[in-house]
Amino acid sequence: MKISNLEVQIRILPENPGIYKFFDNQNNIIYIGKAINIKKRVVSYFNTKHTHFRTKLLVKQIFKIENIVVETEMDALLLENNLIKKFKPKYNVLLKDDKTYPWICIEKKPKPRIYYTRNYNKGNGEFFGPFTNVKSVKFLIKLIKNVYPFLNHDLIHLLKKGDEEINSSEIKNNFLSIKSMIKGNFKDSLNDFKLKMEKLSSQMKYEEAQKEKQKIDILLNYQVKSTIVNPKITDIDVYSIFTDEIFSYVNFMQISHGAIISSYTLEVKKKLNENDLEILKISIIELRQRFNSKSKEVLIPFNINLGDEIKCIVPKSGDKKKLVDLSLKNAKSFRMERFKQIKITDPERHYKRLLSQIKVDLRLKSNPFHIECFDNSNLQGENPVASCVVFKNSKPSKNEYRHYNIKTVKGPNDFASMEEIVFRRYSRLINEKKSLPQLIIVDGGKGQLSSAIKSLKKLNLQNKIAIIGIAKRLEEIYFPNDPIPLYLDKKSETLKVIQNLRNEAHRFAIKLHRNKRSKNVFVSNLDNIKGIGEKTKIKLIKDLKSFKKIKKASKKELINSIGKSKAEILHDFINSNYK
Repeated sequence: MKISNLEVQIRILPENPGIYKFFDNQNNIIYIGKAINIKKRVVSYFNTKHTHFRTKLLVKQIFKIENIVVETEMDALLLENNLIKKFKPKYNVLLKDDKTYPWICIEKKPKPRIYYTRNYNKGNGEFFGPFTNVKSVKFLIKLIKNVYPFLNHDLIHLLKKGDEEINSSEIKNNFLSIKSMIKGNFKDSLNDFKLKMEKLSSQMKYEEAQKEKQKIDILLNYQVKSTIVNPKITDIDVYSIFTDEIFSYVNFMQISHGAIISSYTLEVKKKLNENDLEILKISIIELRQRFNSKSKEVLIPFNINLGDEIKCIVPKSGDKKKLVDLSLKNAKSFRMERFKQIKITDPERHYKRLLSQIKVDLRLKSNPFHIECFDNSNLQGENPVASCVVFKNSKPSKNEYRHYNIKTVKGPNDFASMEEIVFRRYSRLINEKKSLPQLIIVDGGKGQLSSAIKSLKKLNLQNKIAIIGIAKRLEEIYFPNDPIPLYLDKKSETLKVIQNLRNEAHRFAIKLHRNKRSKNVFVSNLDNIKGIGEKTKIKLIKDLKSFKKIKKASKKELINSIGKSKAEILHDFINSNYK
């Protein structure tokens, strides 16, 4: 069944906070929305029966979907606000200027005043924000005034009368701390509150100590201004690059009046061994032309010479560095969306790319089209079993899965069990002249890996098949003759494939072990009944599943299963021993 282009776009959406833009077939933005989980929110438009006529009409007109990933829900809220004001989509409620978000202003005066306002006027003082919650702003101002009394309005009123003196240098020195608090850096203030709380508590002033604790709790949970909105950052472009073996992904964000107004990611296919600097430089020139950017400043991750007319900045910290990091996050997000799209529309290309990545990450000689994974399962040495699962082209090949009953090992010995099943598996494949895997994965650390290698040596397969072990605790990847493990990124596609194989082998082994254990328990209850043989036990297992059900079965049910004479023997035994 062919999947529509719109359905593909929905499937590949990220599950991060951010905004989404709906376009019609004329490439006009018709709606901008925010979400904690972009994919979940967009899917809801298509899975819900809408009662509102305008919503129904909106959904019918959606032709294309774009998104911008941000760090938090608040960032998404602020970005949505700015983009709605810029593009004025016809299905959005237009936000008027008097309904915009509040700012905190500190006056640039010898005796400053701190207050919140919805009117941003640079000449009035230094502004921080915007904020999404007026209550939070009021609380923060009150909190700052408690910590720094010289900002209190009543105190300033007294100072004007000359009733008190205040050291202007003290005010100046405290401004850095005040700005840090507004920006969410509460370390010093938190330490002060904690010391006060502990002191009051030691003096048994528990009510006052509780007030200090409440301040601490509020500060810890407090969310401050957006990292993507800063009024000091005006008319500037932001670029970042993320590269894999085949493609580079260059993200461009356009900042105007302190807010993101557009974001675009360019996919560049590498022809030769171009480095990131070369690709980014060419991409910046292309993107500036494409978007008609006249910005004289650009933020980039490393130094590039773009001529005398353009100032290149490589930020090391602060809001500008956060913007570069956010741009990189969007580049990575786009890359994952492309992978998801390829997986849906071109599965062959997807698995070839994935196998190429595994080859690089695990330092293999060839792409592992055929991978096998082994796992053991036992309970204190009882009913030991093992499993082998097979993946071909990065997908499970379940008809090739194999179960093993451990034959030569007594007691709980995972190393010896691993040696046995690896030998049995590949000696059989050799005898039957079947294809061997390019990669073997062993569930376990160095011990299990060494045991598997012993069997490969016996079969003269050492160095002919790549083999690794994966330890569960920290997901270490072990290689033969290498004591230092490899740690893959937790989000690595290669690690996810290895984990999938390991988990599948474990599930398959556990399933056999449980079945075997329950069968043994079941059979053991029938062992002492004279006249009930092995075939009868198997028939009872098949028909009634458990000994508990046998005990509850009527005489008629037993007769239907194993015949009259044996049913009478079993029925009498149950009545004598269990009733």
